[in-house]
Amino acid sequence: MTATRVLILGGGYVGLYTALTLHKKAGNHVDITLVDRRPYMTYQPFLPEAAAGSIEPRHVVVPLRRELKGVRIVQGKVTEISHAERRARVETDFGDTQDLEYDEVVIALGAIPRTLPIPGLKEIGVGFKWVEEAIGLRNTILGRIARAASTSDPHLRRRLLTFVFVGGGFAGIEAFAETEDMARAALRHYPELQPADLRFVMVEAATRILPEMGEEMGGYTLEVLRKRGMEIYLATRLESCEEGRIKLSDGQEFDADTVVWTAGVKPNPVIAESDLPTGPRGHVNTLPTLQVATEDGEVVDGVWAAGDNAQIPDLAKGEGAWCAPSAQHAVRQARLLGANMAAKLAGRPVREYKHAHLGTVASLGLNKGVAQIMGVKLRGWPAWFMHRTYHMAQIPSFNRKARVVVDWTTALFFRRDLVSMGRLHEPRRAFKEAADS
Repeated sequence: MTATRVLILGGGYVGLYTALTLHKKAGNHVDITLVDRRPYMTYQPFLPEAAAGSIEPRHVVVPLRRELKGVRIVQGKVTEISHAERRARVETDFGDTQDLEYDEVVIALGAIPRTLPIPGLKEIGVGFKWVEEAIGLRNTILGRIARAASTSDPHLRRRLLTFVFVGGGFAGIEAFAETEDMARAALRHYPELQPADLRFVMVEAATRILPEMGEEMGGYTLEVLRKRGMEIYLATRLESCEEGRIKLSDGQEFDADTVVWTAGVKPNPVIAESDLPTGPRGHVNTLPTLQVATEDGEVVDGVWAAGDNAQIPDLAKGEGAWCAPSAQHAVRQARLLGANMAAKLAGRPVREYKHAHLGTVASLGLNKGVAQIMGVKLRGWPAWFMHRTYHMAQIPSFNRKARVVVDWTTALFFRRDLVSMGRLHEPRRAFKEAADS
């Protein structure tokens, strides 16, 4: 019997766990191909610690080829989906294109940063969704500190040491708090600088931060960060950052060379250009069984979806609620998706996804955090410990779990490495300088 051709578009949480589950349950009955632009899955909850030097950046990514034995990996960007033709077009970084045909497809393309047409943002802004961005931010902050210590120009020093973060959700607050903690620790090596020279600014358009944690825990986090001297402006928007001149909606203006954008995400735009049914915000319209369906609830045969690019009813909350775009949901959805696809191919009934969210955890720097687990609220060191324990258990593969634990254990005896390696982004610079001399 010919194996069913399964195409998984995306190698994040959903892509990885769907492939693992389906391969385990369906075996030789499926021929699985996974497409992703990167050869690894990024475990995003650990990006703030990677940026702060608490975890080696290579340890927060999971190599797809190592974990997905028996699965064909195609490294490229999905540019077109035509379900009517059962085909997806993929483009490599070298400009080559190929059409991949399928019998069943999993839409696991995830989300991209939701940017706004703010003057200067495209030119100087950086994101915080991928490991390369975390490494870049770490090198940028440490490099700015080193340069500030070497200048006698007070205006330039102030500009170099001003770091602006836009967006007060989980990603933004954790990146904001962890990198500030790292920057403050780095100052012990720079007697020319004082802690007061550092300026970390958070801009949030809403009236509170960490809305997923509720008003009490969001308020506590706000108080803790402000006590550390960090500036947080609520109900405020970034209006311009052209040439490093920051202009806020409250009238403030100042200079900064670093702007980190963490103000939300949106579904991959390839979905909107496809012939798949979508919801009001551009997500793939998906049933609790993780099968894609029309607005009338009619199943579109051969299409499945989960994660950030899918609009899935949250049965645990009741009618009208949708599953939040979190790793907790994505991993569980992916496992059920793989099992449901295997069941469908074997002629068995599929099951609906229902999961009551266990809670949320956030790190605010070394030994500091907030957490709300099944109604229990934790602060400080207990919350930080819970954050690490939960995510260590969730990161895929024993290999990565062991490496992360070794990183943390080493940090108990040695301080984190605070060396900037900014020239990693310009590997040919020294050679070119030598050639020009």
